[in-house]
Amino acid sequence: MGIESPQSESSQSEAELAHVKADTLIESLRWLKRYHGQIIVVKFGGNAMVDPDLQRTFAEDIVYLRYAGIRPVVVHGGGPQISKMLDRLGIESEFRGGYRVTSPEAMDVVRMVLTGQISRDIVSHINEHGPLAAALSGEDAGLFEGKRRGVEIDGELVDLGLVGDVVAVNPEGVIAQLDAGRIPVVSSVAPDVDAPGQVLNVNADAAAAALAVSLGAAKLVILTDVAGLYSDWPNRDSLVSVIASEELRALLPSLESGMIPKMAACLEAVDGGVPKAAIIDGREPHSILLEVFTQGGVGTEVIGTATGGAEPVPSPAP
Repeated sequence: MGIESPQSESSQSEAELAHVKADTLIESLRWLKRYHGQIIVVKFGGNAMVDPDLQRTFAEDIVYLRYAGIRPVVVHGGGPQISKMLDRLGIESEFRGGYRVTSPEAMDVVRMVLTGQISRDIVSHINEHGPLAAALSGEDAGLFEGKRRGVEIDGELVDLGLVGDVVAVNPEGVIAQLDAGRIPVVSSVAPDVDAPGQVLNVNADAAAAALAVSLGAAKLVILTDVAGLYSDWPNRDSLVSVIASEELRALLPSLESGMIPKMAACLEAVDGGVPKAAIIDGREPHSILLEVFTQGGVGTEVIGTATGGAEPVPSPAP
């Protein structure tokens, strides 16, 4: 009776691993077919933006989408970096209703950090894999148009300063970059249509949703710092995998203030014709690939109602 050598055991393990890889690739086939040539808008934010390893895996995911024949567009915020710079400069800042109150002094910092630092960093990480990414500001070619907004807290309207909503999108600049084979990286600021020369701090989740609608995107993906939407927070067993837009609309007022802008953005995207919108945990490496190319996905996916033309949700694998 022969004795199997360590080398043959190693070869067997490598063969088994190769088969697992092949099965994984085949599982992704249906999603490659579904999204080939389609636009997916990804909002990059949270701790993933400040962790070097997660910055690297995010860039890898976006480049993978590009080479898989998908047309990714990145929209980013920069809350942690903005807060750090404001603290360094001694400029006070506070959040009300999930939004940063933005004074003119704070707005200068927001603009500098978003367009001068973060966009360049994201582009640099992506371009380690080739000359693929190009930075765009919401100001460039009038990409975004904004109007100032307040927020209602306990029945009272609170002034947020230079904070606005995206009220119009002119996506020609983004489309030109996509048609040139590039990955647009968009920072979330917008000129104020009511005050020429003034720039507004716009919520990156909402900006990503508005851009996804304008581009006719197949999907919006929002990276955040939680696993998804919980129906009974802090009960971690209450993670919602899929939720219909009408159910989310009813649930929205009861959510934690920090989660409201993200889920409102998903709702805006789906209401505007984007078939699916998802929030996923950006702290998990390669979460974008897990969301786009696996049957179960990760996080929470928002879909339209039966009349909204949403794509059917795949059944979980047995």
